[in-house]
Formats: sequence, C-alpha cells, structure tokens
Amino acid sequence: MFVHGFPEGAFVWDALLHHFSQPEHGGYRCIAPNLRGFEKSSAPADVKAYRPKHLVQDLAALINAEGAPLACLVAHDWGGAVAWNLANQQPELARKLAIINSPHPGTFLRELQGNPEQQAASSYMNFLIRPDAEQLLAENDYKRLWEFFTKMGARDGSHPWLTEAVKAQFREVWDCGLTGGCNYYRASPLRPSRPEDPAAAAVSLPMDALTIQLPTLVIWGMQDLALPPSLIDGLDAYIPDLTLKRVDDATHWIVHEQPELVISQLTAFLAQ
Repeated sequence: MFVHGFPEGAFVWDALLHHFSQPEHGGYRCIAPNLRGFEKSSAPADVKAYRPKHLVQDLAALINAEGAPLACLVAHDWGGAVAWNLANQQPELARKLAIINSPHPGTFLRELQGNPEQQAASSYMNFLIRPDAEQLLAENDYKRLWEFFTKMGARDGSHPWLTEAVKAQFREVWDCGLTGGCNYYRASPLRPSRPEDPAAAAVSLPMDALTIQLPTLVIWGMQDLALPPSLIDGLDAYIPDLTLKRVDDATHWIVHEQPELVISQLTAFLAQ
C-alpha cells in the first residue's frame, strides 16, 4: 500500500503501482488510496475528524478489507505521519514499513521544541492553519501550491517531472477542495509555537507510542528544506531494525525526481 502526502493525491504513486504489480517485479496487488479529505475521499467538516486516531483507523480498515498483513506499507509526507502511528499501534497489519521524507514523531517533536532551524523550516504550517488558507492557496491558479514543489529544495533549477500533464493531475485533485488537506495541520499540535499557541511546546509523547518494531526503510532526500536532515538523527533509538538511505541530490519530492532510485531501494528492502 502506498500513501501520499500534502498537497498530493493517490496518482503520484502510479509508476510504482505499475512497476510492483508486474509479475517480474513481484506481482504484488498494489493499492494507493486518497487519504481522508483528499480528492474524492470523504472530507468531514469537523477538524477533529483529522486527528491521528481517525486517520490510522481509515488505513487499518482498508488494510483489513484488502487482506492483512501488507507486504509493505510505503508512505511519504503526511502519509508517513499516519503510517508511523499505524506501525506503532497495529504492527500486525504490515510486515514492513517504508518511509520517504516523513519525520518520525519523536525526532520531529524534539526538533520543533529545540531546534530554531526546524522551527523556521516548519513556519509554513502556521500559514496552513489560517482560516483562509485554502482560499489563499487556490488564488492565481494555485500559485502558492506550485511553490511547494519549486521552493522546497536547497537548489534552484528546473523541475522536469512537473510537466503540464502532471500539473493537470494536481489541478484535478485540488479542484475537489483544499480544506481537508489544511485540516491535517489544524488538527495536529506538531507545529512551531506562537505567542498565542504553544503547539509543539505543550506536547509530550511517551516512548511506547514512538517505538517501531517492524523492519523499516527510511529514504531521505537530503535537500529537503522543510524537513532537514537533522530529523533522521537518532532514529535508531526508536526503530531497532532500521535501514536508512540518504540521497544527497534529492529534495522532499524524491518520488517524482528519482522514481528509479525509490523503486530500487524498495525492491532491495522487499527482498531482505
């Protein structure tokens, strides 16, 4: 199962679904859902409906309906936030976990509480919880959303993967509404503190809510400006069976930039 993040949708996994479904590449039954609030999935109006317990239960119900355990749960960005929680709470639903540029809640909380670099890098979260965030994101043909892709890497340059055809797929997702995606940020306290909102500063997570017992692959694009490499420091304290792949020349959008590398890493991990 492949789980997307913000501001994306299930379609971003199409190439990987096709690859791993082929008999010569494992012949897996591959599934990529649209998360709650995205594209045509249910989008409850209540912000509380986007708290982690509900998001985890969505995935758990789908996995059980399709036949647990999964060979591997693969997730990026917000999909990874849900996957970390599911792997901690219901590890029997998957044999392996693969995370792509999605911070573990333990290291993310540590960095939000104590690292000014991470606090600055995550400041965009406090924009996304504004009551008018979705309206602002939709202005001028989604100008601010396109900047998520073009300005979340440490290097400037072209983004050849962001073709007109791909842009059309994104518009199709975004035209269905942006409130659900913004509600993920509104429902989570893991964001930088502000004078009127303690946010992450008021959060404490017990170790038993952070430990991952599944064999876990973490692929990390090291040029991710929003999620700097400090977030993978100390991961082994939470994940006894960890394989960590650092990719120096990739950003947050490594699934688009280097799909062949992601496929090769997943292939090797599945074969272990």
